[in-house]
Amino acid sequence: MRRASVRDGAPTRRASPTTRPAGVSRAGWRSRAAWRSRPARVARRAFEATTASLALVVLSPVLLVTAAAVALRLGRPILFRQDRAGRDGRVFRLWKFRSMLPVDPSRGLVSDADRLTRFGALLRSTSLDELPGLVNVVRGDMGLVGPRPLPPIYLDRYTPQQARRHEVAPGLTGLAQVAGRNAIPWEDRLALDVRYVDEASPLLDARILLRTVRVVLSREGVSADGVATMTEFRGAGERTA
Repeated sequence: MRRASVRDGAPTRRASPTTRPAGVSRAGWRSRAAWRSRPARVARRAFEATTASLALVVLSPVLLVTAAAVALRLGRPILFRQDRAGRDGRVFRLWKFRSMLPVDPSRGLVSDADRLTRFGALLRSTSLDELPGLVNVVRGDMGLVGPRPLPPIYLDRYTPQQARRHEVAPGLTGLAQVAGRNAIPWEDRLALDVRYVDEASPLLDARILLRTVRVVLSREGVSADGVATMTEFRGAGERTA
């Protein structure tokens, strides 16, 4: 795996887990510290890999039907693959079902709005396009819960505080996703990612997974206001959703 820098070639440095944030009880902080320990990470990794593997088996009919529909409606390739930055800035290849037509200026297919069909919008609103990401969970690129993996080009645009989102593995869903997904401003989204880093626990993960079901069913926050998908993060102080 390749590693991308956060700033000036330096990888993300993890904040010390020994400093208890204001408003967090000692018992709560000890519990969260235990959740970050190596044995806990190994156990969590085993649980997530097993869960993702079982989900791939159970959802295999859905995966096959969706793949066939993508091939029929959008053509090949069926899968969309893109580099994303994971834990400590490690770059991996994220898998999703393709939801857009390829760029073709001769046909006027340039922007996301031009390329996103009604079928593609349906895939995105139901999160069916995210199902291949379960393979990334099995591979260990990401977990079930964590900050959503973003393009490596963003690494040098984060403030030191925002870069802390890479202290943990990214996830299929996360705190920012259940708080508004792409509809909330970038600054707020990244702040929620860092909040997850500080407050991560089995209970919080369970709550996020349960809330994810509601968010997906309600199709909330699929895209930012005025755009087909989401805006590009351009750096510190960016509040555009």
